[in-house]
Amino acid sequence: MSGTPKADSRPLSPHLQIWRYHATMAASITHRFTGMALYGGTLLIAVWLFALASGPDTYAVVEAAAFSIPGQILLFLWAVAVLYHFANGIRHLVWDGPGAGFDPKVASQISIFNYLFAIVGAGALMFAAMMS
Repeated sequence: MSGTPKADSRPLSPHLQIWRYHATMAASITHRFTGMALYGGTLLIAVWLFALASGPDTYAVVEAAAFSIPGQILLFLWAVAVLYHFANGIRHLVWDGPGAGFDPKVASQISIFNYLFAIVGAGALMFAAMMS
């Protein structure tokens, strides 16, 4: 061995510079983020249940936080995460079961539908909650 070894200029694995952005890539990334966000939402539900069991004074504090503007935004985002993760989970079940929807155009359309379903569904839930 003589001389200095040269570094290989090729990437070790496919990188974002090689892959072209598409809806199913965004859907996969969003599915992972919403899965992580659901852990935080579960913690908030546990805090709400603890406050409910602790008495009216403790519950009043949690209720005031939940009905504030930041609390409402957090509830909306949590509802979006739940609905998106649910819809995308069904997509994965269809992929794993009958194996339908693998065509790139269909997969992209389903990914876009999942985004719309989550946002419109969360908006409808928030609207229904405000009307009751």
